[in-house]
Amino acid sequence: MITAFVVNSGSSSIKWELVDVDTERRLRGGIVERIGESGAAADHAQAMEGILGELGGENPSVIGHRVVHGGSEFTSATLVTADVEAAIERLAALAPLHNPANLAGIRAARAAFPGVANVAVFDTAFHQSLQPAAYTYAVDAGVAAEHSVRRYGFHGTSYNFVSGRAAELLGRPLTELKLIVFHLGNGASVAAIDGGRSVDTSMGMTPLEGLVMGTRSGDLDAGILFHLGRAGFSLAELDTMLNRRSGLLGVAGDGDMRDVQAAAESGDAASRLALDVYYHRLRHYLGAYLVTLGGADAVVFTAGVGENSAPTRAGAMSGLAWLGIELDEHRNDTISRNARVISTDASPVKILVIPTNEELEIARQAIAVLR
Repeated sequence: MITAFVVNSGSSSIKWELVDVDTERRLRGGIVERIGESGAAADHAQAMEGILGELGGENPSVIGHRVVHGGSEFTSATLVTADVEAAIERLAALAPLHNPANLAGIRAARAAFPGVANVAVFDTAFHQSLQPAAYTYAVDAGVAAEHSVRRYGFHGTSYNFVSGRAAELLGRPLTELKLIVFHLGNGASVAAIDGGRSVDTSMGMTPLEGLVMGTRSGDLDAGILFHLGRAGFSLAELDTMLNRRSGLLGVAGDGDMRDVQAAAESGDAASRLALDVYYHRLRHYLGAYLVTLGGADAVVFTAGVGENSAPTRAGAMSGLAWLGIELDEHRNDTISRNARVISTDASPVKILVIPTNEELEIARQAIAVLR
């Protein structure tokens, strides 16, 4: 049996999954949390030792790692070497909350499984097909070049998987399709995908730009930061506010979409406003990407909110028949874990709900590199 051990290492957790590559079946999986806290694993190496016990001494064929930021250097999944480790560490300047943790997982896995190939699968790699007009910020060119300031985009592993499943569901080659994919979880983004290639995406140099998220602001006037800085806010305070105390949490006081929707239905004005802002931003990007693509074959929803929140899909898709996008309310409200069409039969642009599977996509890419 050929197996892929998939590792998603965070600052205080390691999510893992063992996948049978031939059948693409999940064999085992789990999560180690609170790494570094009292009573838990002291570090990622010790956490990996615990996972080894759950694997029962089985050596995987390959180990695939999620790495958030690959900068401009990595355009595809890459075999981990000492040079690749050094590059991931260097790119931590662009993702200080993510890359160091991803690297800790890589190092722990390499120590735990000597001789087993490790493959880094980068969130940003899918968006390396962006053209300069889409990834360039209109700032001082010298500063941008020196400090790697450009749009990179994220959630690429999910977009890769979901766009392929969309082609299967529609029964058409991916190379023929124009897709607008909303990856809506606590972190959220949208991508315009033409023939399987990313041509635009809402997240930018960091995962902060774009859509309203659970605790992140998404798009805002950069002048707000200067205004608050002059009012006495430090860089650290601004970082915390925009990444951890904004978005749904900032407006409604709660970052969980389910709680916000329940509160809005109960008449809470702040929660209603938060949803209105959230939906407005989704529709803003939908319109922009319809223009970018010159139309679309399908609009796709994925990830926790996208897959499970019928009100969110309705808030983004309602009243768009004039654009050829017609939501079927009954299909949208029907609860299912399967990939499905939720537009009307007559809708020229199909609306799809497709569960993402980033672990399987990482396993696929890791074994492809090994082979």
